[in-house]
Amino acid sequence: MSVAVEEAPSSAQRASGSSFYAAMRILPRAQRDAMFEIYSFCRAVDDIADDGGPRDPRLEQLGAWRDDVDGLYRGGTKPPHLANLADAIRDFDLRREDFIAVIDGMEMDIVDTIRAPDFAMLDLYCDRVASAVGRLSVRVFGMEEQPGLALAHHLGRALQLTNILRDLDEDAGIGRLYLPREALREAGIVSTEPAVALSSPAIGIACAPVVARAEGHYAEARKIMAASRRGAVRAPRIMGAAYRLILRRLVARGWMAPRAPVKLRKRQFLWILLTHGF
Repeated sequence: MSVAVEEAPSSAQRASGSSFYAAMRILPRAQRDAMFEIYSFCRAVDDIADDGGPRDPRLEQLGAWRDDVDGLYRGGTKPPHLANLADAIRDFDLRREDFIAVIDGMEMDIVDTIRAPDFAMLDLYCDRVASAVGRLSVRVFGMEEQPGLALAHHLGRALQLTNILRDLDEDAGIGRLYLPREALREAGIVSTEPAVALSSPAIGIACAPVVARAEGHYAEARKIMAASRRGAVRAPRIMGAAYRLILRRLVARGWMAPRAPVKLRKRQFLWILLTHGF
């Protein structure tokens, strides 16, 4: 009697249903496949960080990923589950240090539950979990070195700060509070207990400087993309437009509890896709 074995989902399947998936679908196949492999790597290490189990086993899992990445750059026999990622690394000259930076960022979430980091630590976190992904991505998109690094810096931070503002309650549910300490203090919020801080009537004051930083990064990213070859920035233009619209809708909704979830409507994303993708 034969037994059906369920295959692991492909990198594209793991991304399906996300705005990332739609944005990457417009790319030529080689670039699209590479981006799905980067996404799959990020999802795998992010799932470890968000697992919620004991810290030591999760740190060991991230350590195994470090070893796997190092192995890909040393050459020799490659693990079968990383064969496609190895192809992407080879084809687009992806940098080891950017993969490691992503792992370092995920480790920050495991070693110590993040609650009200200062602006410097928040910026480091954004660089690792978002801008490092951008540095991998711009090489796949085919951008020139310096504009690509600048775009990764600004757009990565803009997207991550938007994520933080969008996911305030979700993060609080697992004990995290990414709003910076200085912004909370300026608003007169002394508690770093997520539920307490987010219930404060002054929470909008604490969110305002994060919104301002995100908007500043979006503005810089738009300047870089406007000066770049259009074909190389189609995907980041889509992501930037989609997430900036989310940010604007968050601001319009307001920050006081209860905070209704904010998502883009399909017709809104379709308009962004048609405007920036072709």
